[in-house]
Amino acid sequence: MKFVLDVKESKVAMLMALLNDLPYVKTKRPTSNKAKVLKDVKEAVDELNMVLSGKLEARNADDLLNEL
Repeated sequence: MKFVLDVKESKVAMLMALLNDLPYVKTKRPTSNKAKVLKDVKEAVDELNMVLSGKLEARNADDLLNEL
């Protein structure tokens, strides 16, 4: 099973040391590209949730495509 954790930068070293001491846990830091993609996806999901809850107005797909 895989987990993605969001940890304060000041606590990363302590958490990584703890996880590395566990023989049944493998740790791997994401590459900068992968970290950026994960961040972008999270932002997109957050924005979608805001649209669905009515806190943000959605854009028309035709308007978006015309802008590109």
